[in-house]
Amino acid sequence: MPVIYLLRHGQASFGTDDYDVLSDLGRRQADVAGQELARRGVRSPVVVSGSLKRQIDTAAIAAKILSVSPSGTDPRFDEFDAHAAVNAHMGDQRATEGMLSSEFQQHLDAVMTEWMDTENSQWQAFSDGAFDAITELAASLPSGSDAIVATSAGVSAVLAGRLLGADTHGVISMNRVSVNASITTVVAGSRGLSLVSFNDHAHMLGDRTLMTNR
Repeated sequence: MPVIYLLRHGQASFGTDDYDVLSDLGRRQADVAGQELARRGVRSPVVVSGSLKRQIDTAAIAAKILSVSPSGTDPRFDEFDAHAAVNAHMGDQRATEGMLSSEFQQHLDAVMTEWMDTENSQWQAFSDGAFDAITELAASLPSGSDAIVATSAGVSAVLAGRLLGADTHGVISMNRVSVNASITTVVAGSRGLSLVSFNDHAHMLGDRTLMTNR
């Protein structure tokens, strides 16, 4: 039974000119997560990622530890542009500049609630795309192989929510608590995809300085 590990990217660069860059801490987190995946005995791993730099770099760090090369990218595993979404929601293209992470999360929760409650077409495309991507990946895995997908909090939350039949509040709650370099586990069986665990970050607990959410 193939196992797919959704690996959230390491800490990015919130509050800088380019969020889509792993911080030094983010690189450490990706390394620790790669070591955890190796400890779990991932079988002949196929390593893929979204097309965002923070996702690609997280995949590369984990793949190196597992002595494999990343297999490529799939933009359907990309995160939606949260900063642009909050800016648009607030009617100011620079609204998020200098915004504290906690305040940003409140506005993001409001945006996601509106999108899901109104069945926003862009949100539906994001959700459907992520689900199609993981379904196709599961079907393509060679016998005896598992997969690692370096992705983002929104993707992991929407996939977990879909597999659990969660409502809007459930998806938002999962997105809000997602830890950088956490691991969400999905298995592919005869009945389709099943969620085994969400946001597992036990590999971070030995050093609490590794615990971040953005």
